[in-house]
Amino acid sequence: MRTYRFENGLRLIQIPSPTNVAYCGISIDAGTRDEEAGEEGMAHFCEHMMFKGTEKRKAWHIINRMESVGGDLNAYTNKEETVVYAAFMKEHLERAAELIFDIVFHSTYPQHEMDKECEVIVDEIESYNDSPADLIFDRFEDLIYEGNCLGHDILGTAENVRRFKTEDALRFVKRLYRPEKMVFFVFGDVKFERVQKMVERLVKRLEKGRTDFPRKQESAAKTEWLRTPRAGMFTENRSTHQAHVMIGRAGYGSKDDRRIALYFLNNILGGPGMNSRLNIALREHKGLVYTVESSLTNYTDTSTWAIYFGCDEEDVEKCLKIVRGELDRLMNEPLSERQFGAALKQIKGQIGVACDNFENYVLDVAKAYLHYNKFEGMKDTIEHLEKVTPQRLQEVAREMFDEEGLTTLIFNS
Repeated sequence: MRTYRFENGLRLIQIPSPTNVAYCGISIDAGTRDEEAGEEGMAHFCEHMMFKGTEKRKAWHIINRMESVGGDLNAYTNKEETVVYAAFMKEHLERAAELIFDIVFHSTYPQHEMDKECEVIVDEIESYNDSPADLIFDRFEDLIYEGNCLGHDILGTAENVRRFKTEDALRFVKRLYRPEKMVFFVFGDVKFERVQKMVERLVKRLEKGRTDFPRKQESAAKTEWLRTPRAGMFTENRSTHQAHVMIGRAGYGSKDDRRIALYFLNNILGGPGMNSRLNIALREHKGLVYTVESSLTNYTDTSTWAIYFGCDEEDVEKCLKIVRGELDRLMNEPLSERQFGAALKQIKGQIGVACDNFENYVLDVAKAYLHYNKFEGMKDTIEHLEKVTPQRLQEVAREMFDEEGLTTLIFNS
C-alpha cells in the first residue's frame, strides 16, 4: 500500500490488485454521530442526494456514467463514515475518480429532487420498521448509548426527513465534507504515480481544508464503557411472528488492547462458523432458533457487542437460560489448550477467506486509514491473536459478560 497527503489535507491510498477489476472511492469522516440536534438522518439523506445532480451533471448523467461501461457506483452511510465508491474495469479509473469527486464536492442538492427523494427515504424507514430483525439492532443501541450521539439510528425519522431543505444539506456538507476529513482510495493494477497525478488534477480547484472540526460529541463509553446507561431487561410489543432478542453492552475502544480478546471471544461464541457455541447450543442441540449470532461493531472510541436470536415467544426464557449458560462457561472455565488451538486455527482461516473479498477488503483499509492513518493487515491481526492466552480470554469474558452490566431487549410478538 502506498500513501500520500495533498496540501489541502486529502489523503490518498493505493493498493495493488491482481485482477483487471479496480475500485476507487472517497471515505468521509462524517456519519450520523456528527449530526447536530435536528439533523438526525441528514448524513444518510446527503448520501442519497449526491446522486441527484451536480453543478454540471443531472441525475441521469450520474447514474449512466459508470453503468454505460459496465461499472457500478455505490454509497453507504454509517455512524462514523459516509463512503462513495465504484467498481469498474481498470481502464476506466479516471472516469470513476472524476465522477466521484464531482458528486462529493459539487452536488447541488436541488430542492425538487430532495422533495422526491425524501419519500423514497421515508419508504426505506417504513420498510426498516417492518423488519424487526434489523430494527432491533438500532433500538438496542438507542438503549446502550442513551443520550449520546451514537444512540440515534442512521435513517432518522420521517418527520425530520420531510423537513430538510437544500440549505440544510449544503450547511451539513460544508461543515463536514472537508478534504482533510477524507481519504481517496484506489484498489487496482495501476501505477501509483499515475494515480497521484490524476488526483492532483482533481483537487487543484478545491478549497484548502480546515482542521478545526473535531467530532461534536464523543461516546459516553470512551472512559467509562462499563457504565451501560440502560442495563437490565426491556421489552417492546411488536406485531411479529416470533420474538426477537438482543443481549449485550458497550465495549472497548480501538486503542484498548482488550479488544482483540473480545473479538476472539465473539467468534467463539457466535461468529460466522456453524460450529459456534451458540449455534450448537440453541439450534443444533435444541432446535429452538433458525438464526443466532454474536456481533462486534467497532467505533473509534467504543464498540457494541451483542447477541441476537429469534425464536417462538414461549421459548424466550429457555433460550435466555441457554445463552446465559454459554456466557458463564466462558467466564468460569478457561479454554483448554486443545480448544484454544482449534479456535485460533478457525479464526485465522476466516480472516484469510474474508481478505479474498476485494471490495470488503479495500473498504476496510480505507476505513482504518481514515480514522487511524494506518491499516493492520491479515498478518498483523493474526500476530495480535496469537498473543492472546486462554487466561486473557477468561479475564475479558468476566468483564464483558457479567450479567449485571448487560442490556437485554426483547421484541414480543
